[in-house]
Amino acid sequence: MPSTRLKLHSMGFSRWLNRTVGFIVFFVLDIVDFLLCFTYKTLDFFFESEWKPCYCCPPPEAKPTAAGGSRGGKMIVSERSGDYSKVVSLTRTKIHLDEISDTLYSRPSLLTKFTKLVKCFKKDAVKCYDESKKRLPSTKKTILTVNSTVVEKLQRTPRWSDCHCTFCTSWLSSSNHSLFVNVQQPKDNKAQENVVFIHGFLSSSTFWTETLFPNFSDSAKSCYRLLAVDLLGYGKSPKPNDSLYTLKEHLEMIERSVISQFKLKTFHVVAHSLGCILALALAVKHPGAIKSLTLLAPPYYSVPKGVQGTQYVMRRVAPKEVWPPMAFGASVASWYEHISRTVSLVLCKNHHLLEFLTRLLTGNRMRTYLIEGFLCHTHNASWHTLHNIIFGSGSKVEAYLDHIRDNVDCDVTVFHGGRDELIPVECSYGVKRKVPRARIHVVPDKDHITIVVGRQKEFARELELIWRRRSTTPQLHSIN
Repeated sequence: MPSTRLKLHSMGFSRWLNRTVGFIVFFVLDIVDFLLCFTYKTLDFFFESEWKPCYCCPPPEAKPTAAGGSRGGKMIVSERSGDYSKVVSLTRTKIHLDEISDTLYSRPSLLTKFTKLVKCFKKDAVKCYDESKKRLPSTKKTILTVNSTVVEKLQRTPRWSDCHCTFCTSWLSSSNHSLFVNVQQPKDNKAQENVVFIHGFLSSSTFWTETLFPNFSDSAKSCYRLLAVDLLGYGKSPKPNDSLYTLKEHLEMIERSVISQFKLKTFHVVAHSLGCILALALAVKHPGAIKSLTLLAPPYYSVPKGVQGTQYVMRRVAPKEVWPPMAFGASVASWYEHISRTVSLVLCKNHHLLEFLTRLLTGNRMRTYLIEGFLCHTHNASWHTLHNIIFGSGSKVEAYLDHIRDNVDCDVTVFHGGRDELIPVECSYGVKRKVPRARIHVVPDKDHITIVVGRQKEFARELELIWRRRSTTPQLHSIN
């Protein structure tokens, strides 16, 4: 009994220490990010001769005059609605309707609260009250705003702070701006089935091609066409600055570059982390085409009723804690637009140097494909994908799972590392509760990456078993 009491006391003290140190550290980071905001505005103007807006401030209220007319004939208007801003982008030829997550603008901190309080005191009390009433959500009236931050994302040339190497900009020289797809198929080009691999956040197709592809059996290589895709903004795929990297954009690019390009009528899907959200959305959109879904560390958080989904998921993924290190890294990447841009500037812009140093220090014994996947992206791509896909889908994934349970006849298998500090194992158990037929495999002593890396031979056999089982039993599940 005394030992149990001591253990509980120690755990309570650890949590208190983590929160206290986190409070101090993240308050300092709030100030640093605030200062970097002005620093980057100055540098952007110096290098690109234009002031670049950011997400530090809420979008201004709409004006009757056209916005963005001088920027290639595009205009962006957004409508605030619940967890999202519905963004309408108008060009000379197309009209797009997308949703961006409110977490892009709403990332509360002590510094922002303090500055808002100071501004409020400076204004007339009545005027402040009237303005706050106008911003309250209403079912009778919506607020249309011209999103100047979105208008800024209209240039296809890389930013000065992005990498300009031939690898990262190769897509600019191609007229066909499709996703890069690494294909491995039978020598006679007569594959019986197709498998689509979707990587996770800050990764690329090499996560699959360097681990699983060499380890599939000869029989699997003679039966399956394997397609590993670089998502929009990652690896060798296009990284347009005029993209908001929404769920709709990612899905449409996968459909155009993989499903349509290779004329896939049916296919298996293997997805990791962020890729699981895209896999679920694909299954909902193409229910008759999916033969099996294999999800690794799916970021599914059951959002309590009455809670804003986007904010809830952001706080679960990025809890603003300094320990464990994975949580601290996720918090910095999620909450601080300009600090994360600085990290991208230092690391991504110099990824070739980092790869060289890694090979040099390890005597060329360490393969650098994980570094390539982790660093070959732009800040614009990673920032928007993180907020619009992982956080923005907070209230959507549950509906996707309900639809798959009731309307999609496919095998569902979930793998999760028992020591995953980024996406907790509870997320996979949550999938099981929503889709009872799902098979859950928790692999002890494996984390978010080593669920594949380091056990690729074993995992390749597990995948082959899943595909073979589905192929031999085409009507596994009854649809309610």
